Amino acid sequence: MTLVYISLGSNLGEREAHLSDARRRLELHGARLLRTSNVIESEPFGVADQPRFLNQVLEAEWDGSPRELLAATKQVEGEVGRTPSVHWGPREIDVDILLFGEEHLAEPDLVIPHPGLRERKFVREPLRELRPDILEKT
Repeated sequence: MTLVYISLGSNLGEREAHLSDARRRLELHGARLLRTSNVIESEPFGVADQPRFLNQVLEAEWDGSPRELLAATKQVEGEVGRTPSVHWGPREIDVDILLFGEEHLAEPDLVIPHPGLRERKFVREPLRELRPDILEKT
């Protein structure tokens, strides 16, 4: 099992319900949730003219590869109701892999650690809540 950190974000519809649904569905897809950060509200990133986000970071164990976890996160986004939108636009749910054990990957559709980990407060602060030491290690 690999210790992974996953971020959730939602700024459309029933935001809290979308986060809860995503947590539940990640478990159905094989993630074993260990801990969750508090939910925070944040300003949108990239495209300012949209509703505020609710964000949360999950600590979980995963028994597959990073590519399999990526497939699960995309499946969960679809199941929760994410619809196509502009880049950084509004969305029902966003599920991103932040960290996957000690792995470092740089593929066109999968970069680990997540490239926005350090500069995005809505990811950094909830991650720091779970692992105050982690940002010094990445």
